[in-house]
Amino acid sequence: MKTSLIATGLLIAVSGFSQDPGKPFSLDGSLKNIPGAQKVYLNYAANGERRLDSAMVVDNKFQFKGVIGEPVQGSLMVRHKPGADGKVAPTMRRDVTGIYLSPGKMQLTAVDSFSNASIKGSPAQDAMEKLEAKLKPINDRDQALYLQYVELTKAKDEAGKKRIEEASQALDNERKAVYTAFLNENPASPIAVSLISRLAGIDIDADKIQPLFDKLPATTKALPSAKELQNRIEIARKTGIGRMAMDFTQNDTLGKPVSLSSMRGKVLLVDFWASWCGPCRRENPNVVKAFNDYKDKGFHVLGVSLDQPGAKDKWINAIHEDNLTWTHVSDLKYWDNDVAKDYGVRGIPFNLLLDKDGKIIGKNLRGEALEKKLAEVFN
Repeated sequence: MKTSLIATGLLIAVSGFSQDPGKPFSLDGSLKNIPGAQKVYLNYAANGERRLDSAMVVDNKFQFKGVIGEPVQGSLMVRHKPGADGKVAPTMRRDVTGIYLSPGKMQLTAVDSFSNASIKGSPAQDAMEKLEAKLKPINDRDQALYLQYVELTKAKDEAGKKRIEEASQALDNERKAVYTAFLNENPASPIAVSLISRLAGIDIDADKIQPLFDKLPATTKALPSAKELQNRIEIARKTGIGRMAMDFTQNDTLGKPVSLSSMRGKVLLVDFWASWCGPCRRENPNVVKAFNDYKDKGFHVLGVSLDQPGAKDKWINAIHEDNLTWTHVSDLKYWDNDVAKDYGVRGIPFNLLLDKDGKIIGKNLRGEALEKKLAEVFN
């Protein structure tokens, strides 16, 4: 199911693109009927890095100041004072709200809870609220599906869960259609780049995303986030279905260099993973099964690990623990892995399936999808 319904478990790399420091912003908050509010946290991205700022609530008011180069998404969370037992109540949905920060002066008024907050002075926030009003019927149906999914999970009804997942995917397609219509009508919107990035997702279809990007005005294309997005689109075009996979060389577990081109002649799965990645480790049994089913027919796997510097032992231990009896390489640079950057990998697990000539014939194939594709290739 999509992220908004059931977490996909993808682990996302933080962008390293440097941004112009930009212009100052201020956010003045006023709280009404929220007793016990002690501190407010603001989480957002600035200059290519995540930031977490905090402000004390004094006389039901708080203030944040900062500098941003363009409108950015963020979130606000209130922390309450400890109760009579000395414990702080756990954070609930009512204690959090999303916000689009814009350069300039902004005001927030929260009545009863943060989930019931109004924000003024941010054109990006105004645009998002109008879009969310159009999305509300879809999101309401999505929430109903989520509740059904929870009950079906408790009942271990796999067939029912699959029906919900299919219905959720249909809703996601409706949501994307709303995004696309909004972008076609409002290419100069301050949230345009953010929406295109949402549509693009982890695995960008360059042929679908580039036309939307091309409609952006020149001033928007000059923004750091737009430049980053264009770079991702260009990488996606190089790694699209039908393209020849770019050659690379990294060292295996023994420190010996292994090149991608040395594996021509086999149907090859290039599998990006890491020992620290829970979703990758849960997917490994599916890859093991596929490898064992087709290795005698000319199928091989090349694992590219995004393990961290100094974590070679963890990498090798995971290989043995998960019985990954194929070729493994890594430069142990974490998200700065050179191959991952060249291939635009922003979340793992991620894979590419290559034919015997090194042409990309599949992307992000997991579980049954991988087995089905391999059956198609070898049969």
